[in-house]
Amino acid sequence: MRGGLSGFYIFIACIALGTAAIAGVNSISQSITAAINEEGRTILGGDIRFELQNRPASEDEQTHLAQLGAMTSTAGLRSMARLPDGSDQTLVEVKAVEANYPLYGALETTPQLSSTDLFDQVDGYYGVAVAPLLLDRLGLARGDQLLLGNAAFDIRAVIDLEPDAFSDGFGFAPRLMLSQDGLDAAGLIRTGSLVEYGYKISLGDAATEADIEAVRIATESAFPEAGWSVRSRSNAAPSLTANIVRFSQFLTLVGLTALIVGGVGVANAVRAYLDAKRGVIATFKCLGASGEFVFSVYLIQMLMVASIGIVIGLVLGALMPIAAQAFLSGILPVSSDVTLYPGALLLAALFGVMTALAFALLPLGRARNVPATALFREQGFDASGLPARRYIIAALLLVLMIAGLAIYTSYDRFIATVFMGGIVFAFILLRLVSTLIEMLARRAPSVRSTPLRLAIGNIHRPGALTPSVVLSLGLGLALLVTLALIDGNLRREISGALPEQAPNFFFVDIQSSEVEAFTTLVEQEAPGGSLSKVPMLRGRIVAFNGVDVREMEVPPGGEWVLRGDRGVTYSDTVPENSVLTAGEWWPENYSGEPLVSFSAEEAGELGVGVGDAVTVNVLGRNITARIASLRELEWESLSINFVMVFSPNTFAGAPHAWLATLNDPEAAPADESRILRAVTNAFPTVTSVRVKDALDVINRLMGQLAAAIRAAAGVALITSVLVLAGALAAGNRARAHDAVVLKTLGATRRTLIRAFSYEYMLIGLATAIFALVAGGIAAWFIVARIMTLRSEFLPDVAVATIVIALVLTVGIGLIGTWRVLGQKAAPVLRNL
Repeated sequence: MRGGLSGFYIFIACIALGTAAIAGVNSISQSITAAINEEGRTILGGDIRFELQNRPASEDEQTHLAQLGAMTSTAGLRSMARLPDGSDQTLVEVKAVEANYPLYGALETTPQLSSTDLFDQVDGYYGVAVAPLLLDRLGLARGDQLLLGNAAFDIRAVIDLEPDAFSDGFGFAPRLMLSQDGLDAAGLIRTGSLVEYGYKISLGDAATEADIEAVRIATESAFPEAGWSVRSRSNAAPSLTANIVRFSQFLTLVGLTALIVGGVGVANAVRAYLDAKRGVIATFKCLGASGEFVFSVYLIQMLMVASIGIVIGLVLGALMPIAAQAFLSGILPVSSDVTLYPGALLLAALFGVMTALAFALLPLGRARNVPATALFREQGFDASGLPARRYIIAALLLVLMIAGLAIYTSYDRFIATVFMGGIVFAFILLRLVSTLIEMLARRAPSVRSTPLRLAIGNIHRPGALTPSVVLSLGLGLALLVTLALIDGNLRREISGALPEQAPNFFFVDIQSSEVEAFTTLVEQEAPGGSLSKVPMLRGRIVAFNGVDVREMEVPPGGEWVLRGDRGVTYSDTVPENSVLTAGEWWPENYSGEPLVSFSAEEAGELGVGVGDAVTVNVLGRNITARIASLRELEWESLSINFVMVFSPNTFAGAPHAWLATLNDPEAAPADESRILRAVTNAFPTVTSVRVKDALDVINRLMGQLAAAIRAAAGVALITSVLVLAGALAAGNRARAHDAVVLKTLGATRRTLIRAFSYEYMLIGLATAIFALVAGGIAAWFIVARIMTLRSEFLPDVAVATIVIALVLTVGIGLIGTWRVLGQKAAPVLRNL
């Protein structure tokens, strides 16, 4: 180590990059989840929240809740905000609050007004606070008026910070906040309206988690069929937390890929270093040192070098949450404190140590078994064959430990298992590809071009760069192709295929008394369109076969069905876009026990089938129905689809609204605006959602997620480049030897440059072809089989991959060998 770190810089960089990626991603994830937990009261708006769908709490229920502590209630729904002249409108997320809102934190507005000044009625108009985006969409300013439902409102402030916004979940539209009296004046809440009623309670500063749990149990026992959705301050934003954890663990797997790619660089660096130390090793052995002594000396040295890379990676990873504050503040709750997250750092360090050991053991084992005479006689270890069996077994065990740790710490272990299995398979396949390339080069017919003949010979000669280049660059490029194709196909679906088959509009909260008039108006405005209508209620699954869903272990793929309320409907016939896969549909005018048809895919995730019982809470009543059939749904059509369709007798007499879709492929944007304006002005309490607008929001969100994925994939590609540079540097001594001999025999610098260019071009092209095939198959499997969307191979991705591969291999190759071409002959010829 006193000789310095020359030859180990790429080793250190590979370990540092992979370790930093894993440490940073997990530190940011823990920073966000810690902030959610620390600010749980503020994010939730209380110590505990009881939520009801489509109905307010009864008088007895509200009396019980008010006795628990300080309480404030909110009502949330979607509606349409309109210009006073009716010329334009936009979807809004309406939130009605009481005067004592919020119990924790503060509603920050511009200007900062009290609740009375902000929302109370003045000169016959109630006030509202709105998100800046709403003003932009409607071209309004503070002080203007807008229409909501059946009333006009004054815009008195712009919302800067809504303290409990994260607990309300992701919204497709800008926020509009008003008082409960203002909501009543708008007349938006009618029979069957989709409204979320929240009751947030402060139990006092001394309240413990045990106290909160006791309150939950007592309230649910007092009102067993209320249908509460209960959340405490320790679980303020469960969907956000789950998505952050899921996404961070995906990025962790991508970072682990970068670390494993870097492992190839570690192996190259160790092999090159030991090759340079062959004289020292020979001397050790001639003086009586055992193979174990040689192995131990260099193993300790490699661990010291790896420790430097790991420490650098941990420092970078620990600093990433601080950098994330600048980018994520205002978007996600990120802790402002400078905090270390030992769990994230320890996990990254473990991966770093195990990766360094796994890839260093084999070259160390080869050096341990080479006799002194062979070291004096040979240039390196290339002829020494495989190391002893114990080193191979130890390396395999370390690889299994890396995979096991990755799977154990993952949110979705199935996906982690597939991911790790794919990496192992890719490594094996890449080794076979490099062997195939060498075999083809060895059997290639002789060509007249001297540079091309030299290039083909370099590809298959002993100590060739082919295995290292194919392994390092192949895996990085394959990962990049996979992610690029997934991103491209999703964007194509959202911007092209989905809008083509999706309806133009969803219309929500159509009252039963308005269905006929609504239908007449839409048919007049869109004579070539197809209008579909279904009754809709909201219900929450509370049990399967009498077992509370909170006590069930549900795979991640089925959790969304049990998270909150689901839309439910009833029908005499099998709905469109559905195909029965099991069981039978009930006959018309059925009057027996309640029956339900369940989505086949979700039923499989939840472990239920035909004959099982499902209990759903609808409007404060628990209804148990037997699963009569399973249906395969076309979710990707974005048409009206329900996980559960009940027999009509199940909800006989229950108040409900209607849901409708309009599909008019010939409608231009101007036609859609006209239809939207006509419906909103005629039926101000009907919520109209233009599918294109919703897809635009999703597309923007996907763009943000894709940026993070590309950044992680970029780390893997940078690591591949480092490994490629390391492999070329490791082969420079042999290149210098070849260049001197060839120049002595009459070869010109131009001939050698062409030879090296052809060699790197051939290897790069072969690697790019592998990456396209492997990445294309992986992307097809994920998009077509897991996401069940149409998958296409994108030519621009193929061209970009080939260009990147050739630029990297040829560019870095020529940069690395330029110095070799100027090598003086005498020092080399003396040692021949």
